[in-house]
Amino acid sequence: MCFSILQVPRCRIHTLANFCWGSSHSLNRTCDKIFRFRLLGSKANCLEGGYSKRWIKRPASTKTGGSSRTNQESKSTTIGHEILDETVSTRSTLSINKTEVSEFHRIPYCDIQQMIAQNKDITKFLTFIVFDIETTGFSRENERIIEIAFQDLQGGENSTFQTLVNPGRHVANSHIHNITTHMVCRSDVPRMEELIPILLQYVKSRQKPGGYVIFVAHNARTFDVPFLVNEFSRCHFEIPPNWLFVDTLPLARELLKLEGLKLTSGTSLDALCKRYNIQFVGKAHRAMADVTALSLVLQRLTFDLKLPLSGLIAKHFTPSDLTSVKKKK
Repeated sequence: MCFSILQVPRCRIHTLANFCWGSSHSLNRTCDKIFRFRLLGSKANCLEGGYSKRWIKRPASTKTGGSSRTNQESKSTTIGHEILDETVSTRSTLSINKTEVSEFHRIPYCDIQQMIAQNKDITKFLTFIVFDIETTGFSRENERIIEIAFQDLQGGENSTFQTLVNPGRHVANSHIHNITTHMVCRSDVPRMEELIPILLQYVKSRQKPGGYVIFVAHNARTFDVPFLVNEFSRCHFEIPPNWLFVDTLPLARELLKLEGLKLTSGTSLDALCKRYNIQFVGKAHRAMADVTALSLVLQRLTFDLKLPLSGLIAKHFTPSDLTSVKKKK
């Protein structure tokens, strides 16, 4: 198992390994009893998507805003919550409105590098969430997200979040991720403008007071984050100021360079999983399967690169960084 070589260092240098160690090996037990908070619309979707038949469906009443489709900020939407542990018996209800979402942008945050310099234990201020998206195509401007998944690396109850997303259009590339038009273009699958307030509330429930959320994805800079930013913008929302992003693709390239290998040796997530003998849980190119794999790959990459937590954070970028690069071009 991955954690067999990622023991907690005795030195005081913070690494991703000992950051995750406090969660009682939660990533090793992803396939067992980890709670998965899914918004998948209906049982039919669940089965067609190849998911487990173990689920308990609970209604959630959400009040969403910023919708370009309805222009009704107080519209109520019923979305099914599916939690994949049969022992769960409590009800989950999210009540979110536009005013609550705007509070994300009123919280003051100090510069993260200053935070690192002033605080010995930076783990008290950080939440690491690995994420992945599936889309209708590669164009950030013209295509849409059809699936999204998050995993908080510290584990615990409801540490994962997964949902299909209704793009309101035909899915022409279902041969890549096996997500069909029928699975997502349904009234019981949330559209992005309905989903964003729920995503914001979920992340807020995981973040530490006054801290930062570090989102990690493979090829995040050129794919996942631009898609996410464009979807937020299209639905008239802003990315919260304490959301920072890290791309693991440059880390993979850096490792191959250190080993004197050519990039053709493989920097894709599939290649990295083969390198580290990590098996996909479910089908590759589905959001949660890729998130689960990347969560383990990330720890191995940072270990092989001898990259401390502060070094990983130093590689972060923000949505404004992407805009600056686009303007320069």
